[in-house]
Amino acid sequence: MAPPLVSVPMKKNKKPSLVLTLSAAGLLIGAGSIAYWLLNQRQTVSSELVGANIIPGDTLFAVSLTTDPQQWQKLRQFGTKETQAELDKNLVELRDRFLTNNGYDFQKDVAPWVGDNVTIAFLAPDTASKPAPKPVTTNEDAANDQQSMVMVLPVKNPEIAKSILAQPKTLKQGKWIDRTYQGIAIKQNQGQAGENFSAALLDGRFLVITDSPKATERAIDAYKNKTSLATTGGFGENFPKIANYQPFAQFYVNVPTAAKIAAASPNRPLPAQVLAQLQNNQGLAGTMTLEPEGIRFKGVSWLNPNSQRVLAVENKAGKMQSRVPAETLMMLSGGNLQRLWGDYVLTSQGNPLSPIAPEQIRGGIKSLTNLDLDKDLLSWMKGEFSLSVIPTTPKQGSPDDFRAGLVFMVQASDAYGGQSLRQSAEAAIKQLDEVMRNQYQFQVQPGKVAGQPVVNWVSPYGTLTATHGWLDGDVAFLVVGAPITDKILPQPNNTLASTLPFQQTVPTEPNPTNGQFFLDVERTVKNFPLPTLIPNQQTLLDATRSIGMTSAVSDSRSNRYDFFIALKKVTNMTTLPSPESSKSNSATPSTISP
Repeated sequence: MAPPLVSVPMKKNKKPSLVLTLSAAGLLIGAGSIAYWLLNQRQTVSSELVGANIIPGDTLFAVSLTTDPQQWQKLRQFGTKETQAELDKNLVELRDRFLTNNGYDFQKDVAPWVGDNVTIAFLAPDTASKPAPKPVTTNEDAANDQQSMVMVLPVKNPEIAKSILAQPKTLKQGKWIDRTYQGIAIKQNQGQAGENFSAALLDGRFLVITDSPKATERAIDAYKNKTSLATTGGFGENFPKIANYQPFAQFYVNVPTAAKIAAASPNRPLPAQVLAQLQNNQGLAGTMTLEPEGIRFKGVSWLNPNSQRVLAVENKAGKMQSRVPAETLMMLSGGNLQRLWGDYVLTSQGNPLSPIAPEQIRGGIKSLTNLDLDKDLLSWMKGEFSLSVIPTTPKQGSPDDFRAGLVFMVQASDAYGGQSLRQSAEAAIKQLDEVMRNQYQFQVQPGKVAGQPVVNWVSPYGTLTATHGWLDGDVAFLVVGAPITDKILPQPNNTLASTLPFQQTVPTEPNPTNGQFFLDVERTVKNFPLPTLIPNQQTLLDATRSIGMTSAVSDSRSNRYDFFIALKKVTNMTTLPSPESSKSNSATPSTISP
């Protein structure tokens, strides 16, 4: 006989089982934990320069560095033995100057209480705020005109920081004295000139160390009167644009202050019109992070909030890397050549620091080609453009005059409506053909490459010098040097955009973009000699695989830039010398500390 139907099962369905209850509780706990973790991660994203509310607003330059020893160890893994040795040398010098020589050890005396990042700021000398340079005649004037340094160390353990500040290490020379400024206790030493360090604890949250009593007072004033870097025009709006999780470093450059210092220099003063132009710019800032294959920089620059100048938000680049072959060594692209030239003229006219004066460029083109740069050429160059270096494939028996071709491409179209301006372009190019034929006795010969019409300029000696033609109807190209036109006509199947080096090096943000840059350093250095532009250039090049950059106009007041430098890695990495061994030049290993 079947058991009678009862309502017990229904009651069990209404009442959740133990397993279901525990599962739900676990799910809630897990979700809560994830939410808490995400909230904390959001808080640890560095969207503000550490100590920006303390550093005076007219600061010339500020840099924030991580205190995480693992990140410094990771930095030392990049490059070659030569670059590692140079980095180690600088790290040891900084450590010994600020810590070891004063009796401190980072791991024992600083790490237990310091925050994740410390900031070093270089204040502008008083001459930067003066209307005109003044001769220095007294020791007091000299002290005021010296550039001062402010170091801000966030405090995560106030008790330890207070005890260290209350009982500092005994000085080798001079003595510690106590004083008060605006209610803030200051500990400073009386030592040799240039070694008068001061320290003050602000609200128990920040330890401020400076190299002059005056700089300490300026930092306290900025903090209390809210005249710090954080309140400087555009800083609060733009610095968050380059926020990143656990950055290795962040920096800020005060452009108008730097311009004033340059204007006050007796050796190479800036003209008044150049100084006025630079006042339109306010700041340049960046964030540096370490990734498995290299170093990434996120940068932003912005205009002075009071400037009448505005930026055109026009980001229409990003196609040229698909028009050049995979073996391309270098490519630089932009969204609007006419506008780029206009910006260059605006910031470079009359500027002695500019590479080439705009007037010289205009005059040079006029004298060489009898063409007006603005009317005949740039008037139709309003679309995307690029400049590329493409190596040639050596042919047996042919002279190796050129090992690469320089390729210029530009879209002949209106920047806004996209209307083709090919007719205007063809008229200017026809004039250029006549100049090459009549003035320089070149043979101007029509030809075909992959079934497409081109025009070749052949020098009087019979060597193919240049080729020009059209791609996709409205993209004009000019090839100079090696005959590599067959590498871009027809459009290659394996393009630069499809290669791993390009994809892994050139940042995908910001997007859309108004320009990109790619350089295969390894292959370029191996095959072509490069001019020396910076000290230790070869050492740096030997450590680099490739360089990539993407830029965009963020809004009417700011530009964004992302860089990535793909680096080699040291195979057998040595350890940083300890403070004791660095004095005796021995090789005793030690854990790295910033």
